[in-house]
Amino acid sequence: MKVPYISKILATCLLLAVPCLSMAAWNINFQPGNTLLADDIQQLHLIVMIVCVVIFVGVFGFMFYAIFKHRKSVGHKASNFHENTTVEIIWTVIPFFILAGLAWPATETLLAMRDTSSPDMTIKATGYQWMWGYEYLDEGIQFYSALSTPQGQIDGTEPKTENYLLEVDNPVVVPVGKRIRVLTTASDVLHAWYVPALAVKQDAVPGFIRDTWFKAEETGVFRGQCAELCGKQHGFMPIVVHVVSQEDYDAWVAEQKQKISGKELGAPIKLVADSQ
Repeated sequence: MKVPYISKILATCLLLAVPCLSMAAWNINFQPGNTLLADDIQQLHLIVMIVCVVIFVGVFGFMFYAIFKHRKSVGHKASNFHENTTVEIIWTVIPFFILAGLAWPATETLLAMRDTSSPDMTIKATGYQWMWGYEYLDEGIQFYSALSTPQGQIDGTEPKTENYLLEVDNPVVVPVGKRIRVLTTASDVLHAWYVPALAVKQDAVPGFIRDTWFKAEETGVFRGQCAELCGKQHGFMPIVVHVVSQEDYDAWVAEQKQKISGKELGAPIKLVADSQ
């Protein structure tokens, strides 16, 4: 007995839906932002997505309607036609105005992302295989930040924690409400300094200095990763930023300077062992 056509469609949809049940979360948007720039980026993303959905529904809806209503089985015959100047003008002018409308908010956001003027403090982030080195140019503080996830979790012999591969021994500490300029470079290969919640993503190129900035609006811990494929341990190069109050930041700076004066270099540089 042949399976009805509708039953085949339902069975196919069910097979496609089953893998979705194993998803840990149904998040469909960016991470919640902690900067005004991150909010602007999310709004721009939403506007562009709405425009794309409207165009998609309109174009494919009309196409499927035309195919269904003018199919051969109900007696329609294919027409022969050539150029139509009016139609060509319409499908050229409408996309032009759509792109022009999107260009305005996109340009404003892009210019804001690139404006690194008048920072309250400057941090230099240097990418290494596979860790980050930080220099607080205004404070004279310098340290390395390496992955601190236990090797047992990486090997699979220990249960993985919430921040698996997203934890470091020495996080970046910055005060809330301050404009932070980040200079990025690298000592070996291409890296990228990327913290989604702070709307920061900048390549770190050997021999060049690139810059970006952020201004956190709330205290908290924000995590990111190197976003440039930089070798076999690329996934073991997280970034952790602690945004604290000005008082806590001043106390942290005093502690770091005390370590420097006492020649306490902090934790030794660590590299994740190759688990292959």
